[in-house]
Amino acid sequence: MKIKENPTRLDIADTWRGIRMMLPLAVFTIAFGLAFGVAAVHQGLAGWEAMLMSLFVFAAPSQFAALEMWHSPLPLLALAAVTLAIHTRHMLMSAALYPWLNALPQRQQFAMVILLTDSNWAMALGEYQRGERNLGILLGGGIALWGAWVAGTAIGLAFGGGITEPERFGLDVIMLCFLLMIVVGGNPRAAMALPWLAAAASALMAYWWLPPYLHVMVGAITGGVVAVLLPGRWLRESASVG
Repeated sequence: MKIKENPTRLDIADTWRGIRMMLPLAVFTIAFGLAFGVAAVHQGLAGWEAMLMSLFVFAAPSQFAALEMWHSPLPLLALAAVTLAIHTRHMLMSAALYPWLNALPQRQQFAMVILLTDSNWAMALGEYQRGERNLGILLGGGIALWGAWVAGTAIGLAFGGGITEPERFGLDVIMLCFLLMIVVGGNPRAAMALPWLAAAASALMAYWWLPPYLHVMVGAITGGVVAVLLPGRWLRESASVG
């Protein structure tokens, strides 16, 4: 009944609102893009190659991973496999948004997730759980982060001696802190603590014992499987308590 009273919609006003809501994180995203631009220069990529990658791939983890494998001849199958492993979580993220996106034609559904990232997904899903039905929140947040990532890449390419080790300044934990704030601030259900813990524990073990980047896929799959296997009554009880 609530969804019928507030149907899914998309307008310019809420797209701008999504952009404004994501601006604080977008500022730090510029620093990540700068680091990628600098790393790309040091790896020998042409400026246009790095810019095209940021414009059309827009995926920081897989772009940094690609730099480590960037040599001649390009290992295309290995690049594809690593990218798939890193971004397996996007399948679960997109599935979580399906109830919201389902009202759109399929072409628009795919268009909406082109700019999907961990951050605008978390922000938009939190708003959805609070009753928001305007997809401008999701789209605007993605536009803000995409613009910041591209701008940061351009700055890094222009000033090749920029930030080469963002972890020295704590920039590598900014994204984690933002996502934690979104999750905790969204009044999460108590039952969801178990999938979170399972995802964190499995990702940590995979980070120690498995090849690079597989920990992202392992954590995403483990958390998703545990959430699916939870008894329905747990979710209903935690929802009533919340």
